[in-house]
Amino acid sequence: MSVGITTTDFSFKNQTSKYVGKVREVYEFGDKLAMIATDRISAFDIVLPRPIPYKGQVLNQLASKFLEGTNDIVPNWVESTPHPNVTFGKRCEPFKIEMVIRGYLAGHAWREYRDGKRTLCSVSMPDGMKENDKFPSPIITPATKAEEGHDEDISRDEILEQGIVSAEDYEKLEEYTYKLFERGTEVAKARGLILVDTKYEFGKFGDEIYLIDEVHTPDSSRYFYLDSYSELQERGEPQRQLSKEFVRQWLISEGFQGKEGQTMPEISDERVDLISNRYIELYENISGEKFVKDDYHDKLAQVKKSIAQISDTL
Repeated sequence: MSVGITTTDFSFKNQTSKYVGKVREVYEFGDKLAMIATDRISAFDIVLPRPIPYKGQVLNQLASKFLEGTNDIVPNWVESTPHPNVTFGKRCEPFKIEMVIRGYLAGHAWREYRDGKRTLCSVSMPDGMKENDKFPSPIITPATKAEEGHDEDISRDEILEQGIVSAEDYEKLEEYTYKLFERGTEVAKARGLILVDTKYEFGKFGDEIYLIDEVHTPDSSRYFYLDSYSELQERGEPQRQLSKEFVRQWLISEGFQGKEGQTMPEISDERVDLISNRYIELYENISGEKFVKDDYHDKLAQVKKSIAQISDTL
């Protein structure tokens, strides 16, 4: 399979700027923006050399679904989704941190714990835990939002001391983060899943805080299967996961973690197909809906048209 949106090069009426992220391309129109979810994929903050068909559609549609399902907790930036890969909405001024929240000792937190650390972002982690054990209560472990390279752990005190976020705003971010994670946990449980950890990004539009970017997608979240969790923990076996972790684990097995001097492994057609199929599986398991593949024939033209129909009226 060789299809996939890798990049866009559009120019729109009333466009004021363009921003290219790791996997998204953002066209700005004053206080509005159009976000295109490409089929690029990143791991360890490095963009892999091949696109994954339907990945952008999966993430955009899941994000739309979960943003709509949480707007009673916190307002979000979305105004419309005019195309399966496009979301249009308010251009918020983002806070330069990610609010990472963890219900279980997994991923980065586990790797730090395994190496002997018992605090993460100045938050204590109990002794005697095993990988994938549940924390007594969820912990918030923020990360800086890097323009390039790796995001870095940062504590609440450091955020306030450096003036990255005001004390009043940070208190609201924490409140929203706990409430969103509680909602995500409830939705996951109804789907036979455990929401292990996730991240939220926020911004301001005027004086109000808005939820921005994606929410509860497999790129921003980690899920376990609920029915097998306890048994696998008791046996000390790896958990069945629904997340992008399977991509990271494959790269680790090939000797790549994005560190200096390491070489990105070759990504075969078979590997691309496997990853694409896993993303579709993730969508169907997390959403409870059948995934309908968007046609790649003339797709870029359709993406451009969907944005132009809105931007021309601004």
